[in-house]
Amino acid sequence: MTPPPEPDTVQVVWDPVFNRYDFGRWHPMAPVRLDLTARLCGALGLFSAPGVRVVSARPADDDLLRTVHDPEYVRAVQAASADPRDAQEVFGLGTEDDPAFPGMHEAAARIVGGSVDLGRAVLDGRALHGVNFCGGMHHAKPGCASGFCVYNDAAAAVRAALDDGAQRVAYVDLDCHHGDGTEAVFWDEPRVLTISVHESGTTLFPGTGFADELGGPGALGSAVNLALPAGTRDAGWLRAVHSVVPQLVSAFAPDLLVTQHGCDTHALDPLGHLVLSLDAQRVAAASMHALAHSAAGGRWLALGGGGYEVVDVVPRTWAHLVAEAAHRPLEPSTPLPPEWRAHVEESTGREAPRSMTDGASGAFQDWSSGYDPDDPVDRAVLATRRAAFPLHGLDPDFD
Repeated sequence: MTPPPEPDTVQVVWDPVFNRYDFGRWHPMAPVRLDLTARLCGALGLFSAPGVRVVSARPADDDLLRTVHDPEYVRAVQAASADPRDAQEVFGLGTEDDPAFPGMHEAAARIVGGSVDLGRAVLDGRALHGVNFCGGMHHAKPGCASGFCVYNDAAAAVRAALDDGAQRVAYVDLDCHHGDGTEAVFWDEPRVLTISVHESGTTLFPGTGFADELGGPGALGSAVNLALPAGTRDAGWLRAVHSVVPQLVSAFAPDLLVTQHGCDTHALDPLGHLVLSLDAQRVAAASMHALAHSAAGGRWLALGGGGYEVVDVVPRTWAHLVAEAAHRPLEPSTPLPPEWRAHVEESTGREAPRSMTDGASGAFQDWSSGYDPDDPVDRAVLATRRAAFPLHGLDPDFD
């Protein structure tokens, strides 16, 4: 009998067709961020590395979209996609954040198809990990578009995993903005744990995601939120992530770990107010990878998300994510390939960065080092631990 083929180390969704998710010239979510990321992954040799398979995706069909979106909303997107003049603001379409554009339905549905396909490949053993840096559209809700997100690929991938037999799925959102849409889909679903670490809603869209938002009556503790003060830097952010996420995910013991890696947490991002370096984001990606192996049997689906500094930040952050998932992490000092830098400068008129680091250390102090009541980050962490940890059998002071 012929043995089954060895699973891919990682499948990565990419095809230039994903550039069609395009809200227009002046919109922050510019498709060039995806193109430059893919070009950098190619120039670094990641797409051609052993164990890496680059795959495209078909648009999700209506039945799949309706697993997380209301049928009338899907119809509204289709109508606005055919004729943007039919966009209805009651569905969040035709707004400044989510302007309608021709082909919008297919472009958004393709992102969903990519993330769902990857999740299934990971669950059935065809791939150990999956990366869709085109995805992570975490603001889209069952009945409306929101925050540059038309369809919620993260929620659809989680739902598909449950439908395919997963008993528990954990979703960790590291975007600068609260992962409100994905949380809303699973608000009262005890088989899904959503954790969002983000800038506080007191200073940033969507204005939600506080420590006392813990899930519905049938799933109290299924939602966990850590709202950080504006101005949080590397050491505080990494301390916060590592003081909440590994403990809860390990206690939940999911069959699949889904993570969202919006890189709008970076100091250069024009929309958020966190002050992170590329190096902190790289450390977090490595931590999520390690957590997938320790808590979810290695089954890891990593998604993109926000990120609006499209030259200096997004391509490097997500290239590090792909490298991490390929089990080929890049040295921070890795120089950027001359051909990629030349393309950046020719296509954008901007000087390209020179290496895969911002020169930061990525160091932080573990929670076991002690709580500082004068530190606003520590106060935010403790609020989340006290609200959520007991619901998972954890001690907020010691675990």
